[in-house]
Amino acid sequence: MNKVEAEFSNLVKAFRKKHMGKGPSRVTTTFCRNWAICELESNLSPVEKFMAGAPEGKHLLREARTQWVKDMYRQNRPVEMEALLGATLLDLFVDIDIDKDYGMSIFVFDCNLQEKFGSGA
Repeated sequence: MNKVEAEFSNLVKAFRKKHMGKGPSRVTTTFCRNWAICELESNLSPVEKFMAGAPEGKHLLREARTQWVKDMYRQNRPVEMEALLGATLLDLFVDIDIDKDYGMSIFVFDCNLQEKFGSGA
C-alpha cells in the first residue's frame, strides 16, 4: 500500500467503528482505476460470531451486514474519504464471508485513483 491507500484504509476502519460500534481489525486498500478496493479482516463482533453458529443465522447475518454497510454510507456521506482523495463517492459494493470473517468493499469514485495516487499493487 502506498501512503494514500494506507490513509484511506484508516478512514474506512474509523468510519465503520464509529457507525457500527466495531471496525475491522485490519484494512488493506488497493487503488485500481476509479475503485478503492478494500480487504477487511476480523469484522464480526462476538455476538455476530455466536449468531453465525447457526446456518440461518449465518445467512441473515451476511444479508444484514452487506446491506447495513451500504445503507450506512448512503446515510452518512464519507466526507473525510472524499476530501482525502479529492473525489466523490459514486457507488459501493460490499460482501463478507461469514465463515472466514473476511470482507471486501469496493468504493467507486468519480476519478481515476490509480493514475492520481499510484497503487501499492
